Amino acid sequence: MSGVTGNEDIRERIDTTRPHTARIWNYWLGGKDNYPVDREAGDQIRAIHPGIGDYALADRLFLGRAVHHLVGRAGVRQFLDIGTGLPSADNTHEVAQRTAPDARVVYVDNDPLVLTHARAMLTSTFEGRTDYLDADLRDVDAILERAAGTLDFSEPVALMMLGVVIFVEDHQESYDVVRRFMAALPSGSHLVLSHTITSPSMPEVDAAVAFWNEHGTPRLTQRTPAQVERYFDGLELLEPGVVSCSRWRPGSPSGSGSLSGSLSGSGAGPGPEGVRERGAAEPDEVAMFGGVARKP
Repeated sequence: MSGVTGNEDIRERIDTTRPHTARIWNYWLGGKDNYPVDREAGDQIRAIHPGIGDYALADRLFLGRAVHHLVGRAGVRQFLDIGTGLPSADNTHEVAQRTAPDARVVYVDNDPLVLTHARAMLTSTFEGRTDYLDADLRDVDAILERAAGTLDFSEPVALMMLGVVIFVEDHQESYDVVRRFMAALPSGSHLVLSHTITSPSMPEVDAAVAFWNEHGTPRLTQRTPAQVERYFDGLELLEPGVVSCSRWRPGSPSGSGSLSGSLSGSGAGPGPEGVRERGAAEPDEVAMFGGVARKP
């Protein structure tokens, strides 16, 4: 369990006086790993933009479809998941190991509450392996060095960066971080990335993000769809390209085992609007765009 520190040290790092992105995300997914301040902020944001809770579900289903494709069609057996967030149903290793029990996954996050749940993530199959690193995504060299204890960087790796580069405010720095990771990975590796967008057709999204940046932590940076596409420069972008997460191969298998009423696996979600039940349609478009690309 690389980087998993003592519970007392972790608890001292958790700030329950300000809402936090990962905990609000967990609330919208129907989870229980959040505090009153997170639920209050989540409800206020939802009042500004009622459809925003759908982003969490769309992003999670995008993860499932992408991982299922990479394992089943591309033969990928290794995953470096940066910006893991709080455990939910159908985490990367669960989706991957259902198809390939020997898959290996390294999770990376620097959120103290995520750290407290790291052991829940580290439940690999006997054949595979799952590990967790406490690190900031900007610490590229340190992450790669420590992840090498679990992953074989001479073989293809899928770099998972879902909703995480939004926390790097400087545009060029965010591009550089992604490119440094991809430069260290061999041919046949893949990038799976999602990002909150800004668009003239979605002013309520801008208002919700502005509210968040005034009241919550960490701050978020939106980018246009064209700016999100730049993360995939030099890579072979898989169809249908960079699109709303809900539109990335929506009819394809997700590898989901329990993604239903509550993504935390506890039945109907506790939020004011609950969480979609099994079989419910995804929203046609959300302001969370994503794509998958292969390194030549």
